[in-house]
Amino acid sequence: MKKVIVIGGGAAGFFSAINIKENNPEMEVIILEKAKNVLQKVRISGGGRCNVTHACFIPKDLTKFYPRGNKELLGPFHTFMTGDTMEWFETRGVPLKIEEDNRVFPTSNDSESIASCLLEEADKLGVSVRTSMGVQKIKKEESGWKIFTKEEVFESDYLVVTPGSSKPIWQLLEHLGHTIIPTVPSLFTFNIKDSRIKNLPGISVPKATVSVVGEKLTASGPLLITHWGMSGPGILKLSSFGARILAEKKYEYKIKVNWLSKSFSEIEELLEEFKNTNPRKLVCQRSPFMEISKRLWEQFVVASKINDTSKWADLSRKQFQKLLEEVGSGIYTVQGKSTFKDEFVTAGGVDLKEINFKKFESKIHPTLFLAGEILNIDAVTGGFNFQNAWTGGYIIGQNLGK
Repeated sequence: MKKVIVIGGGAAGFFSAINIKENNPEMEVIILEKAKNVLQKVRISGGGRCNVTHACFIPKDLTKFYPRGNKELLGPFHTFMTGDTMEWFETRGVPLKIEEDNRVFPTSNDSESIASCLLEEADKLGVSVRTSMGVQKIKKEESGWKIFTKEEVFESDYLVVTPGSSKPIWQLLEHLGHTIIPTVPSLFTFNIKDSRIKNLPGISVPKATVSVVGEKLTASGPLLITHWGMSGPGILKLSSFGARILAEKKYEYKIKVNWLSKSFSEIEELLEEFKNTNPRKLVCQRSPFMEISKRLWEQFVVASKINDTSKWADLSRKQFQKLLEEVGSGIYTVQGKSTFKDEFVTAGGVDLKEINFKKFESKIHPTLFLAGEILNIDAVTGGFNFQNAWTGGYIIGQNLGK
């Protein structure tokens, strides 16, 4: 009987193990998990609801959400895609729903639905799950693999490595000859101390365009003002695509914010129109833009050195221009970062050049398979990192289960 050891009891690990056993029930599959509990990231993701995947059904479009791994995942996504993930869970009794922003969640709004499904499938198929089994050493032998934990030594014909972002496992893989791209945080929010947003936590705009001054880094999306600075999908997307550049800057840089994601000339035209239509009204009385709340608009007015009694007709050209700049190209200084909720994601991992993505197999050791965040693949927020895990796990299962 052939034997497989899976290191890591997360999404990619369970999906690999389940699909191996489904394709080859005779194969012995053991999951080794360092923690006391498995599927912890599944349980905490999406605020405890588990953002299973994203309703993007065209492989080429889906790859655009991956700053690292987009080229490598194109082929795999043609094999197992977001729709396949949804069908997989739904045929196993977990109904899913697509929300307005195209994120996919279990209808139950409870991540336990996903975790329970994976645990039940693994149990039904006879996958052995061993917790509190931190791997300390991996040895390649002619006959297969030896995996050393503090408690036991395991032998296997095949080895599947899916522990997520794990420095100890990266070090073990490095000893086996793999190149590890150094890790840096990928999804994070921006720490900003600025009087314009200081007292506005909770205020948001539906779509802003944010760029890093002096770099070709721009992202658009909803923006949220927080107690420590700025967050929201637009900021997180920028942090993901700019992960390495922002790390090199030691997380100190300036950003330019277009609060409406409209062209400068269009914003100017709208402001002129509002000014001409409301010449006798106070500038601070209400925001000319539905997207910008009154409280945020008031801060723009203050920053433009316009007092509370000024009317639109009284504005100097300089004051009008400053208002325009505040809305269309406000400059903010970022000094540090904060982790996005509990979902710590990193850029870095096993060099993708060393992986055969038709099988998610190591080019250095043909019986070694890797999937998930152990590879130098990461994505923006929205269910994409999980889709990478499901796709990698499925393809490993198909190949090892033959």
